[in-house]
Amino acid sequence: MLRKIIHIDMDAFYASVEQRDFPELRGKCIAVGGNEQRGVIATASYEARKYGVGSAMSSVIAKRKCPQLIFVKPRFEVYKEVSNQIREIFNEYTDLVEPLSLDEAYLDVTNNYKNVEIATDIANEIKQKIKERTDLTASAGVSFNKFLAKIASDYNKPNGLYIITPKMAKNFIEQLPIKKFHGIGKVTAERMQMMGIHTGAELKELSLEKLRREFGKSGQYYYNIVRAIDNREVNPSRVRKSSGSETTFNQDLESIEELQLALFPLMEDVWNWSVKKSIYGRTITVKIKYNDFTVTTKSKSASFPIKDKKLYDQICLDLLHEGFTGDKPVRLLGVSISNLENEILIGKQLIIPFKDLY
Repeated sequence: MLRKIIHIDMDAFYASVEQRDFPELRGKCIAVGGNEQRGVIATASYEARKYGVGSAMSSVIAKRKCPQLIFVKPRFEVYKEVSNQIREIFNEYTDLVEPLSLDEAYLDVTNNYKNVEIATDIANEIKQKIKERTDLTASAGVSFNKFLAKIASDYNKPNGLYIITPKMAKNFIEQLPIKKFHGIGKVTAERMQMMGIHTGAELKELSLEKLRREFGKSGQYYYNIVRAIDNREVNPSRVRKSSGSETTFNQDLESIEELQLALFPLMEDVWNWSVKKSIYGRTITVKIKYNDFTVTTKSKSASFPIKDKKLYDQICLDLLHEGFTGDKPVRLLGVSISNLENEILIGKQLIIPFKDLY
């Protein structure tokens, strides 16, 4: 039996929440995150995207592309509240919901609480309820596997809905540009184009052996998706692999004393997450990015989850001292924990119960 998968993706989520809550920002070019001097943009409004401003772009470059760009400080607590409202809507239809982030998720509605047979009807209902309850728009993709549902949700943005049926899949994928394949990144797409591969049809001509030889383990994934094969299930209990916090400074920091003061709130963010979730890590990492954009990371792993706050603090500070060279200013600091184990699974290695190839 073919599954019925919906991928819901909120439209310019952070920026849309800001424009909803602050009418003076509506219709304006705004960027959430960063500022005119430095930083990285989290999300840009659709008005700004017309100028080429996008997520993960340097704020300096974004301002150059769009001189009228307005920078807005993120309000993550608000975004989380809205995300929870949206997930409540998802849960009205199925418990097979796999959140990917605050603003997107997969739903398996093959069997759903409302016994609606047509997945497109469910997607329309969800979009309508999101608009009614949050005054925001979402785009939806509907198909028989996760790969195609994800591609479909991006097809008619914003406020779009697109369906890829089994009969459509072959022609749709063969005509799809390589750079539009979810799971094929920019660098890999450029490499494929150098090989003369520009569309799904051209990718499909390569044998499995050739793909494995050129792209290693990812070759199997490329071979499958171009044939509409994606057997991954929607997994509501997806395990998080790490948690972290980082910040880019308005002005570069030069002394170890300044860096220590800047590191403390990041350490607290990560520790508070661990305490709240009762999930602790065996590995702590401190990241230092200098003003020439070189990056140093220092990590320390224990044979047990680090649950002692004093030990955690000491390791973080030791890693900072170990990583800081002192010969150039620092523009960014970060702290993260990984090799996570919760209190139920202490002493056992976490097993990732899903095959996530992208």
